[in-house]
Amino acid sequence: MPAVRLLLSAFVLGLALLLLSRLGLVLWQLDRVSAAGLLPQVFLYGLRADSIMMSLVALPPALLLPLAWWQRSWPVWRLLTVSWLALCGLTLVFMEASTPAFLGQYEARPNRLFFEYLEWPGETLRMLWGGFRLQLLASVALVAGTALILGWWLRRALTTLQFRAPGWLNIAAWPVLLLALALGVRSTLEHRPLNPSWFAFAGDNLVNQLMLNSTWSLAHAVYNLRHESRSGARYGEMPVADMVDEVRETAGRYGVGNFAGNPELPTLHYQASNRGDQRRLNLVIILEESLGATYVGALGGVPGLTPQLERLAREGWWFEQLYATGTRSVRGIEAVTTGFLPTPARAVVKLLGSQGGFFSLAELLGREGYHSEFIYGGEGHFDNMASFFLANGFDQVVDERDYESPAFRGSWGVSDEDLFTKADERLQQHHAAGQPTFTLVFSSSNHTPFDYPKGRIQHYDEPAATENNAIRYADYALGEFFARARGRDYWQDTVFIVVADHDNQVVGENVVPVERFHIPALILGADIAPRRIETVASQIDLPTTALSLIGVSADHPMLGRDFSAVGDHADGRAIMQFGDRFAWMENSELVILTPEQPPVFAHFDAARKQLTPVSGFQPAAHRRALAHALLPSWLYRTGRYSLEHAPRPAPSKHGTG
Repeated sequence: MPAVRLLLSAFVLGLALLLLSRLGLVLWQLDRVSAAGLLPQVFLYGLRADSIMMSLVALPPALLLPLAWWQRSWPVWRLLTVSWLALCGLTLVFMEASTPAFLGQYEARPNRLFFEYLEWPGETLRMLWGGFRLQLLASVALVAGTALILGWWLRRALTTLQFRAPGWLNIAAWPVLLLALALGVRSTLEHRPLNPSWFAFAGDNLVNQLMLNSTWSLAHAVYNLRHESRSGARYGEMPVADMVDEVRETAGRYGVGNFAGNPELPTLHYQASNRGDQRRLNLVIILEESLGATYVGALGGVPGLTPQLERLAREGWWFEQLYATGTRSVRGIEAVTTGFLPTPARAVVKLLGSQGGFFSLAELLGREGYHSEFIYGGEGHFDNMASFFLANGFDQVVDERDYESPAFRGSWGVSDEDLFTKADERLQQHHAAGQPTFTLVFSSSNHTPFDYPKGRIQHYDEPAATENNAIRYADYALGEFFARARGRDYWQDTVFIVVADHDNQVVGENVVPVERFHIPALILGADIAPRRIETVASQIDLPTTALSLIGVSADHPMLGRDFSAVGDHADGRAIMQFGDRFAWMENSELVILTPEQPPVFAHFDAARKQLTPVSGFQPAAHRRALAHALLPSWLYRTGRYSLEHAPRPAPSKHGTG
């Protein structure tokens, strides 16, 4: 029967296309695949993933197959099916063509991040044209060529595919075909159908990603957006009361206490400032784009790129082992402005349920009489930043439109020099008016395609537009700002925090590349004395420490530590979200949670940057990790991360509910 042959041909051609793409990717990354010792598995399990994808492609026209049994409805089925198959074929080619650049940058198949960038086409196109021009042109040419071929095939198929009446065996086989395709989509008889996390066989995440195909990876990521409020549930279950008790007990071990006992706001607690006087200081948080420890010589990174930051480090509190909570800017923003723990979902900056009534440092400080503003050199609406800030306590957003005659404008907005000039102006104005302020300054020069003003730095390497040179320029601009700030009246009344949002490329051969979550953090200004802190710390510890240093005592729901009351060599913990993996690290011991997979226990050697699996199950550590993985999703879903609770319904008695 022509209809069945058409579906079978499309199925086989799709498998061949995906196999060819995987072969090219494996040859490109052959050293990593060989080191993992999983070369046969990459293709074997890859065939399974591709069969899932092609079953999804074939299922809709198969469901409509009865239309092909009658001559009158045959043209309708033929048009719908041929058009559908052409569209799917074009999508498969487009996604596979997009994969090398994405894989090279993130060591992952296109996922939710790929989808999120599509929300901002202007910024994304400028970034691609500036940093990935050849890959972009090659992909466009490949997709255009495929479109022409598929267009020719579509026209030919509509004229050559002729109706043929089915025999009774063909009709009887229809339910069998549907069942086979449904099983192909599930790829298992277990309770849950297979998902991308099932393919995590290697310690090297890149090898696991090669077993997938990009269309299915992206489709699954988009599908999971429907379940963001319950994203933590994928790690396991724990009754809410037990989850809250475990988190509070762990917080107490790390010096976070005085919980209010309010069941509606389970993490709300009182934090007293450790300032010795009654002064209220200004707060400036400088969030440096993509400045991982890999670029900071003092933290074991490339020497010579950040001389200004490392000079400043000798004048304030320098964190030797502070770790980012995630791999994107919005995750860093989430951590330093709200103290919220990471989840597998998007950062709260982008989630609908946190666009108002969600706790932020700006909201708390606003109640203390502070004026809060966000200063950025690009478009404030990107990643929903401006909307989130203005809905949650910030009084003003300064973005690209507010710069008159900037010295330099690049793909992501004005240069860091222009940004810091604007910050200096605003800080002087507020100080002259006697207005206490909280200012979040977010840099952007160190972002692909790494464009920055000429003549400012000596190039570390060539060509000019490299991450090393962009880091060196960002460091130069930071040093120039602090050189000016020291001479301003606001200096003695202001605490500055300099911290990265994340590393440039959070990649590596470990299941979680912990070393790429390592970022610099520095506190200086006002009366801050030099200090080196070797205790393991997290980005979520910065807003709580800041409150103490600026002299604000208050109730809040943040679980971060106040490092003004923590020793330089104390026990510490960090929390990291790497895709759908959650890592809980205490000192050098980790628990890594992956959806629907058993936990992995590991030891991290920070000096050697090595993650070594540890055998045996550790129930207490697993319980702490699971509680902290479940808590933030539950707090978000039920509206309990605020200063004033406006509850949302929580139908389940479990933290996973």
